[in-house]
Amino acid sequence: MHPQPPEPAALAHDTGSHHRPDTGQGVGGQPSLFASEALIGYGVAAFAVLQIAEPIMHGFHWPDAILSYIVAALALGFPIVVGLAWIFDVNAGHIERTGPAPGLRGAPLALILVGLGVLAAAPGTDWFLLSRKPAPAAAAGTAAPTIAVLPFVNLSSDREQEYFSDGISEEILNVLARLPELSVAARTSSFQFKGEMQDVAQIAQQLKVRMVLEGSVRKQADKVRITAQLIDAQTGFHLWSQTHDRSLKDIFAIQDEIARAIGDELKLRVRPSGVAPPQARGTASAEAHDLYLRGLAQWQTRNIDELWAAKGSFERAIAADPGFADAWGGLALCMAVLPDYTTRISYGEAWALGREASERALALDPGMAEAFATFGIIESNEVRRETGVALIRRAIALRPSFATAHQWLGTTLMMVGEQEEGLASLARAAALDPRSAVVASNRASMLAIAGRNADVVAACAPALEFAPRSVLCMRNISFAYLLDGKRDAARPLFDRWAQQWGGGGDRQVAELFEALDGRTDRNAFAQKLAATPDRAWNDPESGYLMGQFEIPLLLVLLDEKELALRYAERQVERSGTDNLAWALLMPAMDPVRCDPRFTAVVGRLKVKDPRAATLCAAKRGGP
Repeated sequence: MHPQPPEPAALAHDTGSHHRPDTGQGVGGQPSLFASEALIGYGVAAFAVLQIAEPIMHGFHWPDAILSYIVAALALGFPIVVGLAWIFDVNAGHIERTGPAPGLRGAPLALILVGLGVLAAAPGTDWFLLSRKPAPAAAAGTAAPTIAVLPFVNLSSDREQEYFSDGISEEILNVLARLPELSVAARTSSFQFKGEMQDVAQIAQQLKVRMVLEGSVRKQADKVRITAQLIDAQTGFHLWSQTHDRSLKDIFAIQDEIARAIGDELKLRVRPSGVAPPQARGTASAEAHDLYLRGLAQWQTRNIDELWAAKGSFERAIAADPGFADAWGGLALCMAVLPDYTTRISYGEAWALGREASERALALDPGMAEAFATFGIIESNEVRRETGVALIRRAIALRPSFATAHQWLGTTLMMVGEQEEGLASLARAAALDPRSAVVASNRASMLAIAGRNADVVAACAPALEFAPRSVLCMRNISFAYLLDGKRDAARPLFDRWAQQWGGGGDRQVAELFEALDGRTDRNAFAQKLAATPDRAWNDPESGYLMGQFEIPLLLVLLDEKELALRYAERQVERSGTDNLAWALLMPAMDPVRCDPRFTAVVGRLKVKDPRAATLCAAKRGGP
């Protein structure tokens, strides 16, 4: 609430009842009727200035500090008007005056002083307006505006409703992510600041965004209150805020209204043509929507137990409303990643469920980016890679700020030989999701394929700071050092990786370095490594740390080329071979790259191997 000027009645209080009618001088030097009129006029005029200033400020999105300047100036003017009015009365005591009727004589002086007070506020106002950088609207030749949606604060009495407030935040983020003119930080990164008492400007700096959307959610019975505010982190200005009190059945309309308001504020199109409005993707079932939000929260953890719980939540949401497209899309995403985290379901079974869920989602909502992205990565995994590229591109066209789609497009492009574009797409994913260990690790793996081991370390080192327990980048950096011959630097990372993974992986690391150093039988260790059970690395209790990506590289490094070829031939018969494809494209596989058996495996994986074209031609004596 803004400070209000003193009430006129208070200013006129106890003006005195003994007056000299000719001079206007009060008895004992007290304010006369003339002075009282001036004070009353000042109070009324000051109040009017504040009432006019506030809507003007909101209309032009001026900061609250300007109003503070005006209030301070008007408050400063109050003792001045008291002094001047008293002096004027004293000096006028011997002057015969004509002019305004009683009750109006002090008004001109008051108005003059109010004007002076407002002018006193002008320097501060000018400083704010001139130093204020304009909100980054989309314009030709300028960079797209950037925004992060922070997790909305749960103000519900039930702390178990945390998933609901998180889900609302993510759904608003997804609506904004469809805007081609807006660059939206991914949920993985923006939600890492949940519960942290960091300044908005600091968060924005870490996420490399200009705008931040924050808010709160209060859910009670079938009612919900959502408050959201948009902040320009560079200037600290609150550009816009809204509060919505609605029934839960209107939740999708609220999300659309918030996204529309932000789009209007930043002068963007609210939705690209051809994308279905959020209402078309909604559900009238509060139960289905609630289960869907639970599933989103569980899927984001990438924890084995939580991923299984997410699958169940999405399936129950679908049972509650089979026409709920978002629930089908959530199930599709879950199935795309689940077999990478557990052996409880085969790749084939998970991908079949994921494809079916994608098809159902697209039948209900042809503009669902999640379904296109999932469909695309499953097609790529089943070695229909060109189809996968086309489908993932469609997902990005529908949601340009979809970090996971950029990640999947990047790795798929690398498989079809488009290294430059693939690395650019992964860089885009990292920019949208700078605090995702998964994105950082995928990008690092592709940089390793390009032979840029120094860049592997640079891409993954930050992830070990914000996600110190993630084994993904531990693996990437340890192999980058090892393949560069830096065993002393690699060993601590291997040990850290094994310790975090558990299940006896430290013994395998010890055996590996003993074999590499010649302190044990290399061939015996290589035979044991090549016999690793399928998907054993998915089970932390198995004692196996290495999988399809690591084993071929290590076998060649141990100078066991025949074992490396046999391992690749055996694994190509399995499903879920992308890790194998990544390994075969690594420069470390050059000692076997030109072997016909190696070429046959690469052909079956439908992978284009740009290194083979130059390396094998040179070995054959070609141009």
